[in-house]
Amino acid sequence: MPFKNDLILRAARGEQVERTPVWLMRQAGRVLPEYRAVRSKMGGFKELVETPEFACEVTIQPVDILNVDAAIIFSDILVIPEAMGLPYQMIETKGPWFEKTITNSDDIKQLKIATADDLHYVMDAIKLTKKGLNNRVPLIGFAGAPWTIFAYMIEGSGSKTFSKAKKFLYTQPLLSHQLLQKITDSTINYLKGQIRAGADMLQLFDSWAGVLSPKQYTEFALKYIAQICDSITEVPITVFAKDAHYVRKEMGALNCNSIGLDWTMDIKESRELIGNNKTLQGNMDPCLLYADFNTIRSETKKMLLQFGPQRHIANLGHGLYPDLEKDKVKCFVETIQEFRF
Repeated sequence: MPFKNDLILRAARGEQVERTPVWLMRQAGRVLPEYRAVRSKMGGFKELVETPEFACEVTIQPVDILNVDAAIIFSDILVIPEAMGLPYQMIETKGPWFEKTITNSDDIKQLKIATADDLHYVMDAIKLTKKGLNNRVPLIGFAGAPWTIFAYMIEGSGSKTFSKAKKFLYTQPLLSHQLLQKITDSTINYLKGQIRAGADMLQLFDSWAGVLSPKQYTEFALKYIAQICDSITEVPITVFAKDAHYVRKEMGALNCNSIGLDWTMDIKESRELIGNNKTLQGNMDPCLLYADFNTIRSETKKMLLQFGPQRHIANLGHGLYPDLEKDKVKCFVETIQEFRF
């Protein structure tokens, strides 16, 4: 069945579009009162992720309420280490926490390479969401990029520096590559499972790209992202590496369709570095949405003019913040959808 709205898929593939498509990172979240109502029924964030019916409900909410051009499955990047044998907790106001971390070769040997069956609750949520969307818009699946997953597995929690994880790269490079390969193999299995379950498009999130040097990023991150991109041939894939200014040219060589830009990346410079054969995604500063409506409209139009009418998927340069007003988020989306070049 054809989509009622396939703008995002056409934009990702570099085909002509009548207008710029838009979706938002963290669009299914606390910015929506409707999400908070569902969340209040659950014991916590993880319970919501692991309950397909509720994950489906909050995935579809932004399509109904914000009228975005794509849904993204409600899940978490840390489902992969858990499926590999390293469980985590999501602590309110503090973020993820791992009771056990990876410290040596035995720890790595004990990890399994995860399969899609190990994450059946995500697959079930995708199947339910596809049915619920009824081909209104495409559904985006996602995973964390291997370096970001590695960083959490070594560090045990979020960090400003990820110094433990970086220390492991410097002191145990061979073990680092072993762990990164296991994460990569697990991620490919996971993303292939998402495609089989019905995902129409995929995104890789490298949230902590910016803490590595260019040399380290090339050796310990980009080569594994490239493996994943080379393995995904069925649907378009976007790579979003936050703060990775120094590898934009190299990202242009990846076998992916789209490159996500954060709000600190100059649009014109990024296009020159990445090249014309990739769609760019982004890249408005989420904090713009604290401004008044007129400012949101004028700055959003400036962003669209900088990207141009083709090969652009509008988004923020990172996820929505929980205290943003829903009406201002809607204003951003509507300004993009009403704009014509």
